[in-house]
Amino acid sequence: MTFAKEPPHLEGQQDYTAVLLCNLGTPDAPTPAALRRYLAEFLSDPRVVEIPPLVWKTILHGIILRVRPKKSAAKYASIWTPEGSPLKVWTDKQATLLQGWLGERGHRRLIVRYAMRYGNPSIASQLDLLKAEGVTRILVLPAYPQYSGTTTASVFDAVYAWARTVRSLPELRFVNRYHDDAGYIDALASRITQYWRQHGRPDRLVMSFHGVPERTRLLGDPYSDECQATAQLLAQRLGLAPEQYRLTFQSRFGKAKWLEPYTEPSLIALAKTGVRRVDVVCPGFTGDCLETLEEISQEARNAFLTAGGKEFHYIPCLNDSPEWITALCNVAQRQLAGWPTLAASASAGAAPSPELSSRP
Repeated sequence: MTFAKEPPHLEGQQDYTAVLLCNLGTPDAPTPAALRRYLAEFLSDPRVVEIPPLVWKTILHGIILRVRPKKSAAKYASIWTPEGSPLKVWTDKQATLLQGWLGERGHRRLIVRYAMRYGNPSIASQLDLLKAEGVTRILVLPAYPQYSGTTTASVFDAVYAWARTVRSLPELRFVNRYHDDAGYIDALASRITQYWRQHGRPDRLVMSFHGVPERTRLLGDPYSDECQATAQLLAQRLGLAPEQYRLTFQSRFGKAKWLEPYTEPSLIALAKTGVRRVDVVCPGFTGDCLETLEEISQEARNAFLTAGGKEFHYIPCLNDSPEWITALCNVAQRQLAGWPTLAASASAGAAPSPELSSRP
């Protein structure tokens, strides 16, 4: 194996700790060419598509990458902002705020960056940058509250793949899940109750989580159970009776059976049984993205209203809400315990420079 050339280790040099906030990813632009690159990387991950590689490669390159990029580009174009992809914008803001809030708590020998599992900035490129800046301890913090092999484990795969090319490895810690974290649940509840104060309450609250194939649950993936736990804790926090909310799963892809009940058919069924207003929240997404802004706020809205529903409200994701950044800060701080991140305890003294802290 060939290792990449690394800067020489200097005895007594200052070192830093980093938090790497990892999200799923996004194309670089809402164009067919950019979507083709992004989807080729995303759908080539064996954690995402568990089909024999030779069979899947033929389907992916022979059919999907010829047809889907143009359709997906149009969807991304409908939610693209002047700053870029909403997912990237929110993840960047969360990392910046997390840096500041941890700094306010005294963690000044700490750098916070964000990375994308697919697309840019990649996990490997951010790890390279952190290592070059003297980081010797890294906490990998996925933006997925619920653990799944298709998401959380895939982030870890990317870190491990990078580690195989590195001679002098930093210490690594990983956050697997925080689906039942009290701060996370409180942040969700606060987001919803604030929305209801302004817009009134619905007949039903629908909690829509990203779906995964049913097969993954049967093979031992805990994702379904953790979504159920989040939904129950959130309902309890909001004081909702079982008949006042529903848990559903969205974003089904292909013909295989996925986790049920499916979001859009559930919304149509609610409308046809006389439910006038539904509010939809997506607890598994910590930042608004294509799946929330287009799939839910556009497509699902249209399906519900066309089926006879009268009011459809999409409640935005946690994004940069203070309650969420506080919860994220608490999750990170617990996992950083024992590492020298506090300025007062660091003999070397200096905090990371503004240039370090503000880089993407």
